[in-house]
Amino acid sequence: MLPDFSAIVPIIVQKALEYQNTLPTRGDAKMFAEGILQALFPHFASSEEDCCEENSEAQLASMYHLLIRILSPYQKQIASKVEDVAAIFFHRLPQIYDMLWLDAESIFQGDPAAESIEEVILAYPGFHATAVYRIAHEFYRQNIPLFPRLLAEYAHSTTSIDIHPGAIIGERFCIDHGTGIVIGETTKIGNNVKIYQGVTLGALSVKKSLAETKRHPTIEDNVVIYSNATILGGQTVIGANSVIGGNVWLTQSIPAHSLVYHTSQIRIQSAEGKGYEMQESDAFDFVI
Repeated sequence: MLPDFSAIVPIIVQKALEYQNTLPTRGDAKMFAEGILQALFPHFASSEEDCCEENSEAQLASMYHLLIRILSPYQKQIASKVEDVAAIFFHRLPQIYDMLWLDAESIFQGDPAAESIEEVILAYPGFHATAVYRIAHEFYRQNIPLFPRLLAEYAHSTTSIDIHPGAIIGERFCIDHGTGIVIGETTKIGNNVKIYQGVTLGALSVKKSLAETKRHPTIEDNVVIYSNATILGGQTVIGANSVIGGNVWLTQSIPAHSLVYHTSQIRIQSAEGKGYEMQESDAFDFVI
């Protein structure tokens, strides 16, 4: 027997009306992220005419007014005026732009399949996820509620790369492929770090009361982390210039210049019924 929908719908509509003017939407996050990227990179413009300086200025002005509308319902929860929050963000845009070019250059230099930096900016999910993260991180730094997470989830749904806006990520960050990467809130990543698909930089199980503590690992400069490696814990530090092999599980720190790899035994049965073991490879510098 069907329930009485006529009684249920008014309740749902009433609850929805209570929040519709107080919370940003996923659509707001998508519109803002894509609008900012279009203003920063003419590659995202919908037509050649949109690439000129005047249109970029108009695009930024439009994004400023959109941001004010998105943040205004939060005014009581924000220490500064929303106009000041917006001004700080747009003041930081040149620095964000410079960092994103360094990220794009790092991906281009590290991937033989990339034919140009423009290709990286337009087509690489790792760059797109990093770009939206750097935008969201600026709002996280200003303690803006919810909106940074909506930006992060927009990127997550688009790229399958989950970077919490609270993570701290240095210059020349390179995500290769990227599908399934998870980077937790209190993760700290240094400069010139490269991460492959399926990597998790996560937390060990902690109580909710410890949410403000550092729960995720620190990755120092010039580290490479290969596919499906899992590194957990707020006290876990991966020393500079280290290489973490695929499928490694780490919950403790390692010193600089370390090589960490998972050893597995692979047996191959030939058609003649002869079996042999595959030798462990020492090739830890590869691209896909």
